Amino acid sequence: MTITEQPASLISTLAGRYYTDPAVFALEQSRVFEDMWFCVVRSSDLPTPGSFEKVQVGKESVLVVRSRDGQLRAFLNICRHRGAQICTEDSGTVKRAFQCPYHAWTYDLEGKLIAAPNLTKMPDVDRVEYGLVPVALREWLGYAWVCLAKEPPSFEDEVVGAVVERLGSVEVIDSYDVDSLSVGRRITYDVEANWKLIIENFMECYHCATIHPELTEVLPEFADGYAAQFFVGHGAEFGDDVKGFTVDGSEGFDRLPGVDEDQDRRYYAITVRPTVFVNLAPDHVIFHRMFPVSADRTIVQCDWLYTRDVVESGRDVTRSVELFHRVNQQDFAACERTQPAMSSRAYANGGVLVPSEHHIGAFHEWLTQRLSG
Repeated sequence: MTITEQPASLISTLAGRYYTDPAVFALEQSRVFEDMWFCVVRSSDLPTPGSFEKVQVGKESVLVVRSRDGQLRAFLNICRHRGAQICTEDSGTVKRAFQCPYHAWTYDLEGKLIAAPNLTKMPDVDRVEYGLVPVALREWLGYAWVCLAKEPPSFEDEVVGAVVERLGSVEVIDSYDVDSLSVGRRITYDVEANWKLIIENFMECYHCATIHPELTEVLPEFADGYAAQFFVGHGAEFGDDVKGFTVDGSEGFDRLPGVDEDQDRRYYAITVRPTVFVNLAPDHVIFHRMFPVSADRTIVQCDWLYTRDVVESGRDVTRSVELFHRVNQQDFAACERTQPAMSSRAYANGGVLVPSEHHIGAFHEWLTQRLSG
């Protein structure tokens, strides 16, 4: 066998430079994060008119705000005068308008320019035309998704379609009524690894028996190395003695109202490209949003969602949170161990995927097609 031959059971990964090269990351910012639907905030985090969050989408700072009509809107966080950022705080509330701290150009919650020094002496300035630059926004599953593309792709095809591709139908996720759930816990992780390493890790379970003892106790089939995402419509079944999706397998909460018996005692994992993971358990939902910062750093925000009754009654969610918190810590530590090797000469041509990981190859093909387009 020559050095270039490879066993049929192995397929190649991306080359190491895809995880380290700032030029590749810049291309991902423009052709992936800025051209696709990107999940930014939980809608309930902006409860009243004037509530806002500043988020980074690719190279752009985006302002998401609850307008006076109760709708969420998104704008580029850039003053139309001289380009200063309108908001420098990550989140907050304004009464009626946003004012640029540089020259006091002022915009209402719908993005219209409403005031500026000497503006009345410039009657030819169109208040709408010189308002904040709008960004396309859709709400689904209780989250706001934005797209910076001039002509956004179909939300139904790219976002809803990804869930249908994994679960077999949109009705399956509809039964969890995710948009009605409340945030019981939120943990933000600062991961020193490329966003694709995190995606690839989440998509496979070849590593589960090695680094996820708590998870494989709850979901014994994961110890065999096949992740739930490997099979369309499949949900990993709880172990016989497991009562709930908790760190010790003890009983969780009542089943979500729309979840049927076929979905009970099962866990479903979904990847929505480019940066969202959705995890469905019978009594709660775990929702990951990734914010790639650089080629070797990614912020991951993870929400544990429960019925409003569980959250408002103050019930202890620690045991269910702790299970996936440990999974997150274990996964992110593995990604951080891997990141330094991406620049090694040993990984210049990449690594390999075993059969239970071959579906990751489709992710690599998708990415390289987007970057070459």
